[in-house]
Amino acid sequence: MRKTIAALRDLPAAFGAKATGARAERVRSSPQFDGKVFRNAAPRLPMTAASMRTIFREMFFGEHRELRKPGNPVPLVAAEPVDSADGLHLTWYGHASTLVELDGARVLLDPVWSDRVSPAAFAGPRRLHEPPVPLSGLGRIDAVVISHDHYDHLDLATVRALVTSSEAPFLVPLGVGAHLERWRVPASRIIELDWHEEATVAGVRFVATPAQHFSGRGITNDDTLWTSWALLGPSHRVFYSGDTGYFDGFAAIGKAHGPFDAALIQIGAYAPQWPDIHMTPEEGVAAGLDVRAKLLVPVHWATFQLAMHPWGEPADRVWREAKAADLPLAIPRPGERIDAAAPPAVDGWWQAL
Repeated sequence: MRKTIAALRDLPAAFGAKATGARAERVRSSPQFDGKVFRNAAPRLPMTAASMRTIFREMFFGEHRELRKPGNPVPLVAAEPVDSADGLHLTWYGHASTLVELDGARVLLDPVWSDRVSPAAFAGPRRLHEPPVPLSGLGRIDAVVISHDHYDHLDLATVRALVTSSEAPFLVPLGVGAHLERWRVPASRIIELDWHEEATVAGVRFVATPAQHFSGRGITNDDTLWTSWALLGPSHRVFYSGDTGYFDGFAAIGKAHGPFDAALIQIGAYAPQWPDIHMTPEEGVAAGLDVRAKLLVPVHWATFQLAMHPWGEPADRVWREAKAADLPLAIPRPGERIDAAAPPAVDGWWQAL
């Protein structure tokens, strides 16, 4: 009962806040803002009533719904934190949440440690596996990077925990800072960027690069920006796609900021009804090639059921496509720390589930 009362009390805050004052002026002056909402470089396909009916029917009444979840517990790795390390190491915790150890800096991408991705702690898509480690087990965090404000990428409870457990700044797209301020993140710890803007934290250049997606935590959409990110260290480079459809902007990112030693690419939660906001695994491989990645690490799968495809299908398809494209690939278990210079061979661990 206490948990339910607390969840109801937090419900208004979970929706975030709209930009006002100087932040709203920055939003209005963005080349991506059309006077009412943020826009993609290419128009997003409209969702028709027929598509909505198909999605509802397939999501709740489609055949083989049992395949959308693993049949056995997902194997988790509870790696001990390394306070500082040279080179490039990646720890994927599930969905998009990833720790990037980049030339000594420790950067946390889209951290979500809550049980559900929803404004309400008692409803919405629930985890298919526990976090491999608690937030308190991550060790030092130098920066937190957010790609956009959807609930599976920006989580109220996780943000609140990180505010008290670390001194790391939050690097976010335009408009998202309003949510953080409502959640009592100090203004001094919010770095808000438009596409192609950058900031340097802990010796790493963070460049907000374009993506093809949308945003919103309430009834209205697209009043905050969405981004991919280029993380440029003194010796290594990482690209993070965030959520995105496949588009020609990846080649421009690769030309401007690549080659990348590793690319964390969204491959899950795709469907024919939304082809321009989430990539298929094959498109994820194409994006990795476009940005000139030396290693592809797929993310945005395994943790939350957000589409109608079978649970392990994204990993199967990206493995097959990466082989065909001769693109080095790593598919770690959640919590497994990998060295990008010597990644483990793909072993199909998810197929046993």
